[in-house]
Amino acid sequence: MQKKESKFSISLIAMCIVVVLIVAMAFMTNAESVQQTAWSLVPPVIAIALALITKEVYSSLFIGIISGALLYSGYNFEGTLNHIFTDGVIAVLSDSYNVGILVFLVILGVMVQLMNRTGGSAAFGNWASEKITTREGAQLATIALGCLIFIDDYFNCLTVGSVMRPVTDKHKISRAKLAYLIDATAAPVCIIAPISSWAAAVSGFVEGENGIALFIKSIPYNYYALFTIAMMVLMVIMKIEYGPMYRHEYNAVNYGDLYTTEDRPYANVDNSKDKADGKVIDMLFPIVTLVIGCVIGMIYTGGFFSGTSFIESFANSDASVGLVLGSFCALILTMGFYMIRKSLDFSSIMECIPEGFKQMVPAILILTFAWSLKAMTDSLGAKEFVAYIIQNKAAGLAGFLPFIIFLIAVGLSFATGTSWGTFGILIPIVVACFQSTDYQLMIIAMSACMAGAVCGDHCSPISDTTIMSSAGAQCNHLNHVSTQIPYAMTCAAISALTYIVAGLTKNVFLSLLIGLVILIAVMYVLSRRSAKANAQ
Repeated sequence: MQKKESKFSISLIAMCIVVVLIVAMAFMTNAESVQQTAWSLVPPVIAIALALITKEVYSSLFIGIISGALLYSGYNFEGTLNHIFTDGVIAVLSDSYNVGILVFLVILGVMVQLMNRTGGSAAFGNWASEKITTREGAQLATIALGCLIFIDDYFNCLTVGSVMRPVTDKHKISRAKLAYLIDATAAPVCIIAPISSWAAAVSGFVEGENGIALFIKSIPYNYYALFTIAMMVLMVIMKIEYGPMYRHEYNAVNYGDLYTTEDRPYANVDNSKDKADGKVIDMLFPIVTLVIGCVIGMIYTGGFFSGTSFIESFANSDASVGLVLGSFCALILTMGFYMIRKSLDFSSIMECIPEGFKQMVPAILILTFAWSLKAMTDSLGAKEFVAYIIQNKAAGLAGFLPFIIFLIAVGLSFATGTSWGTFGILIPIVVACFQSTDYQLMIIAMSACMAGAVCGDHCSPISDTTIMSSAGAQCNHLNHVSTQIPYAMTCAAISALTYIVAGLTKNVFLSLLIGLVILIAVMYVLSRRSAKANAQ
């Protein structure tokens, strides 16, 4: 009871401080003076700070939205309300791409519910526990599956979580650690996969160049993505845990507590209707069908069946529509498969539809608020502000530019919660600055932009990928954020140093080698500290 009262007091104090700050801003600014200035980044900073302090993600996001609307409207009451709902919540829920992602989420939620109801998830967990006999093996299997599902980060987050959650639970791996493994194999893997929705997005921002070819050339310089994957493997093998994650893993191993905090999403789900005699095929068929369906759906939207090549169809694909079409076809096939096998009858299948929707409501709500917050930031001219900084303040630093762009991309992506939006802002600027002067530096700077965007997205509480990783692992969202940030920041610091080397030497092998040496040295030091902590 005292903990709840203390938590409420902290939340109330934080909210009051924000209200005072917003009122103070009313006397310091007006609608015109905040446009395309550092003020445009204030709303997401408020939302993120509040979320980390109060542990209340919904109220924090909404206060961020309110602060953005107040700045935009010049503290006019009518204008603020209109901007919050007409230009914010209603606008983002009217966007066809966003709606497609929400539909995809719901379909995946229904499929997970179906797999659970047939007993397929439990059967796969039992089978995998016989094959995977150690905690390290379960974590490495999660990493391997995450790397294999490189088509799209949304698809990765929810699929890997559904498949590996029964396995990691049996080996007492905390939900926070599972969420980290999912998140770290989502965007970081997609951003170095030539055949993915991310490659398609990046190539679309490049004008006057072959986007896919340039994307492939940038892969060896994408240090954050490469080092994140290497760091995960080393941490598992060397049994390294630090920061808040150490407590979560300690509780999971020693007490069987997978959640640590009071908030335990899905811990009390009613599984009384789940079948006890499920088969592994009840889990594998939906997953395989989903993978095939989503690939076909994406290349279909890119014009593959109209004569476009496979690579070009991925480059031109609409991930939102493709994932919906593919997942819906997979859902229909899965329903038919279960009825033919008599795993579930029709009425039981229909019961799973609203239950699957309910499971995704928290993720849908957070996504809606996160998108609305981004709309506030866009309306205040954040893109133009960052473009001005890059073009006029940092352009003369030459060899240090990849390092600077990496840091700016991290900050922008963290504040706005979108890596794709960061690509859209920075990549055209980088290409325009170096396309005709220094082609090699352009590739390095472009990689730094992508790496920084993924890093910021990886850390941000308002990132859709971070939100979906929490949903996939069925982990408290802010537990995932707080435990992941120290790991991401370690990798970001090593990547930043490596970009300095890359910008000065322009040698891909030398810079990558130096970065890997630094990473291994850091992991060695952390392993020694972890060993001492475990000995105590």
